[in-house]
Amino acid sequence: MGLLDRINLTKHASEPPEAIDVNPDHEVLLTWPGGKTVALSSRSLREACPCAGCIEEFTGRKLLDPATIPADIRPDRIEAVGNYAVRFVWSDGHDSGLYTWKTLRALSQ
Repeated sequence: MGLLDRINLTKHASEPPEAIDVNPDHEVLLTWPGGKTVALSSRSLREACPCAGCIEEFTGRKLLDPATIPADIRPDRIEAVGNYAVRFVWSDGHDSGLYTWKTLRALSQ
């Protein structure tokens, strides 16, 4: 039995979406393998930002006050980060959160 046989890999959690788009309402559309498309509001994605400025690194306590997120928040750009995540450049100037495939999959549930 090799090392990879002993590691419990959750294949679906680490699989990237087949497509990431933004619709006219500024919802982020994630199309997952198998064809399921999920629409996530820009506001909910921005509120779920996993960066150290939005989440306390050691406790996981939320630092971001949702009241500070503009009502018309939208992604200005979506950038690939390696083969494991995307970075949203938000219209409020925030851009430090890396949304892994696992994070996006969890938010899609």
